[in-house]
Amino acid sequence: MDSNAAKRIISVVDSFKDKKIAVVGDLMLDAYTWGKVNRISPEAPVPVVQVTRRSCCLGGAANVIRNIVSLGASAAAFGVVGSDIHGEKLRELLAGSGINSVGVLTDPSRPTTFKERIIAGSQQLLRLDDEQQTTVDGKIREQLCQEFARYLKEEHPDAVIIEDYAKGLFSPEYAQRMVDLCVAENIPVTLDPNPKNPLYLKHLTIMKPNRAEAFEIAGVPLPVTHMPMEMLRAVAEKIRKEWQVKYLLISLAEDGMALFLADGTCDVIPTRAKEVFDVSGAGDTVIAASTLALCVKDDPVLAAEIANYAAGVVVGKLGTATVSADELKHSLHV
Repeated sequence: MDSNAAKRIISVVDSFKDKKIAVVGDLMLDAYTWGKVNRISPEAPVPVVQVTRRSCCLGGAANVIRNIVSLGASAAAFGVVGSDIHGEKLRELLAGSGINSVGVLTDPSRPTTFKERIIAGSQQLLRLDDEQQTTVDGKIREQLCQEFARYLKEEHPDAVIIEDYAKGLFSPEYAQRMVDLCVAENIPVTLDPNPKNPLYLKHLTIMKPNRAEAFEIAGVPLPVTHMPMEMLRAVAEKIRKEWQVKYLLISLAEDGMALFLADGTCDVIPTRAKEVFDVSGAGDTVIAASTLALCVKDDPVLAAEIANYAAGVVVGKLGTATVSADELKHSLHV
């Protein structure tokens, strides 16, 4: 990257500290059990993991929030946890990261979404999911929406991210209601969608599916091998028309990202990853970085480029990771 381009990106990243983002979505707690494998169990043909350490971190929508804070901005969380030890730990981690948890409500009828990964060396052996995917209680959702509306009026964040993992928080009507509240306050909304829960929202600024999600959302079979660019363009056009999204940013894994604009043009940004150890949470980083960048400067191509560099840092780490502003700026010169 030439020095002028790097300076332009660094200037935007330095401005992240002045931004405030609200995230509404499925909050999760991610746990990791790390260990070594030296033998196979005599009880069954499975590896025996000798535990060396355990750790936990914010996951799901909470990991998007963690990325926002790591990049230097401030953030507020809106979502639901259970009345359990995992919910307590999630709240503790939010507070420890300086995240405003004004919109984190407790639903005693459901557990906190908890995902535990068993890792030997750098290899994930198993993941255990403890969750409930039924619709969140209507009274809880109404209270959450009221807290959200109050926050928008009093704090007026620079943007709102809707992070849908299809765990029961969002229905199309409920999500659109939240978008409409933002539109009334002239606050841009970005979405990380889930094909299992098609919302068909209107008035979005950014929508960020990955390639497989984009094809599923469009109802088009994903090619097993080669994917012509014309096919991706057709999928993007179908999504943009049905969702009326301003900027559609599709993650293409090792092929980088494709940004589709309102005028039908497309920019393909090559991947910036040097090494790939774990793609967990890379999409969270992309939606966080692109939203922040667009809040600083209404330049979607630049926002996608910054998000691409941020994702390139995160995939070089193990586990649900984040990228700091300093790491992002350093990656421009490597």
